[in-house]
Amino acid sequence: MERKDFLRGLGLVGLGSVAMPIISSCGSDDDVSTDSGATDNTEATDTGSSSGTTTCSVTPSETAGPFPTKSPSSLVKSDITSDRTGVPLTINITIQNKNASCAALAGALVDIWHCDKDGYYSEYGGTGMQSADFTSVHFLRGRQATNANGLVSFTSIFPGWYSGRATHIHVHIYNASGTSLLVTQIAFPEGSGSAVVLVNASTSNGYTKGMSGYTYNANDNVFSDGVSSELATVTGSVAAGFVLTHSINVAG
Repeated sequence: MERKDFLRGLGLVGLGSVAMPIISSCGSDDDVSTDSGATDNTEATDTGSSSGTTTCSVTPSETAGPFPTKSPSSLVKSDITSDRTGVPLTINITIQNKNASCAALAGALVDIWHCDKDGYYSEYGGTGMQSADFTSVHFLRGRQATNANGLVSFTSIFPGWYSGRATHIHVHIYNASGTSLLVTQIAFPEGSGSAVVLVNASTSNGYTKGMSGYTYNANDNVFSDGVSSELATVTGSVAAGFVLTHSINVAG
């Protein structure tokens, strides 16, 4: 069974589930040409908000998907690239405490994970959901504790995409004692000049899918109910790499 066919039957589920929502790919009206005519030095024109939300409210929870990190406490590191290749991406996430007027939350544990440039996850595979078998490796997964400013920073590569999902990053946040506070996801700005389009046109960096068949945020089951509080700011260029900045509010 093809992975996309298996997932298409799964609905949106609650926190901690091992099923990921999936929808049909975008129609041709949503497709963006992969021939952007831009050089690797073109700066992205993303318009996401780094504030996480305009009010002090908890960021929406989302499914952990079918590929959550199995032993996150063993992956304490800031560089999660491993052997994966692609356009460099620095991920800066600030955690804020809704119970303290959204002040920075120090000492929170932040786990992130995302797919590689080809749409594959580590720690899983060899099944209909993901044919490539990466069960014995742990690329693009890591944990950091927030500093006094509530900040964690990871070195990674720009995620690719796979059928039914927009480009995204998974995040699981715990307090310092290890109690789960929130599972959520980070969305990427889209549009003709966005990093998503520029990166997926970069065949020299191994991104071979382009944007044909890409599922946009508005049609993604996770983000289609509203993406404003989960939308990151992404700046930079293919040549220099990109920087993602995002804030997440939890009830700490």
